[in-house]
Amino acid sequence: MNAPWERIDGAGPMLLIADHASNRVPLGIDLGVPDAIMGEHVAIDIGVAPLGRALCARIGMAGILGNVSRLVIDLNREPDAAGLIPGASDGHVIAGNATLDEAGRADRIATFWTPYHAEIERTIAAVRPTLLISLHSFTPALREGGAPRPWEVGVLYNEDERAARIAIPLFEAAGIVTGDNQPYSGKVLNATMNRHGEGNGIPYLGLEVRQDLIGDEEGVAAWCDRLAPVIAATARALGASA
Repeated sequence: MNAPWERIDGAGPMLLIADHASNRVPLGIDLGVPDAIMGEHVAIDIGVAPLGRALCARIGMAGILGNVSRLVIDLNREPDAAGLIPGASDGHVIAGNATLDEAGRADRIATFWTPYHAEIERTIAAVRPTLLISLHSFTPALREGGAPRPWEVGVLYNEDERAARIAIPLFEAAGIVTGDNQPYSGKVLNATMNRHGEGNGIPYLGLEVRQDLIGDEEGVAAWCDRLAPVIAATARALGASA
């Protein structure tokens, strides 16, 4: 599959978007990093692809999964952001990016970033979702400045807090250790939801799941069971308040 996205079909009123679901490096791109790094969080949101598929199947919603590594291009960045094509990430030098010229940068944007976001735009126009789910995972600690991150789930948002304010107490009531704009703030990094959620006035639920909890099939199944009821309840509450 060469497109920078993977589509999951669904007929419900929600749409799941997972920007960092793949560690694929397309032919013709040499990042200059060891293969082992491509399995780490710097290259992919570990566990997000299987969890995203499971949630879409459970809830009956469509999904769009990013199908290119964040080291090739970070689909959750603005096209003029410094970190769009990272020259280094959490202590790893990405040599093939550090020497990329402006023409190479423009080609990556045109080949991957632009069609990915155009596909999201087309899907939103067709599905007319009442709620967007933005799904990511985070590492328990970063190598650089690596304080432990104790949250099991983080709920991220920028200006639109509608879904977050509903979901956070639901997660807490379910006994889930929940970060309110943690492990990082959606007011700092929220590019895809700023563009497609806030830009369209669509409420969104930005979810970060700690990657060690969803690193295998058992973890994915368990967290699908825990997340799905909160997502569904959030959607119902938003509908009731509309």
